[in-house]
Amino acid sequence: MGLKITKEQIAELPVEKFSGRIQVIDREEELPNALNYLSSQPALGFDTETKPAFKRGQLNKVALLQLATEDVCYLFRLNRVGYPDGLESIMVNPDIRKIGLSLRDDFAAIHRRSVRKPENFIDLQLFVDKFGIEDNSLQKIYAILFGKKISKSQRLSNWEAPLLTPAQQSYAAIDAWACLRIYNHLTKEFR
Repeated sequence: MGLKITKEQIAELPVEKFSGRIQVIDREEELPNALNYLSSQPALGFDTETKPAFKRGQLNKVALLQLATEDVCYLFRLNRVGYPDGLESIMVNPDIRKIGLSLRDDFAAIHRRSVRKPENFIDLQLFVDKFGIEDNSLQKIYAILFGKKISKSQRLSNWEAPLLTPAQQSYAAIDAWACLRIYNHLTKEFR
């Protein structure tokens, strides 16, 4: 039998906080430093956020793309800076491992901004199977491995708002960072 956890067990856990630096990128002049740093990393946590659509047939573009290292998370406001070539270069770079969760939806959303295929991505939903973890939501995987819960309270917030609130920034950073942390933990633990 594989590793599992219930929603009730998760509710009892302390909330995880990202203690690293969060850098919101919403102006073109902020791109070069962020992209240079991220391009030098061997692995990045990855996630995206899209403004929720509450009407049938309404489809919004990805508003936020998050890339995280162990100690910093960059929040690229695509609704402000577009999908710059340097960011796309990281997404298609086969030498940089990107770790995310449920990537099919993210890739479909990114495909609305670019026709180039993202490369060297690891989907944790598939990856954790070989470690006996049956639950494959980010919140459950994280709780099983680290004994803390990831708050999902900002999931349906407006990611195209003029300014991202501190709660939105924290939520977005934790999601990308947690993917990298899970991957690093499992690959180091079971070498």
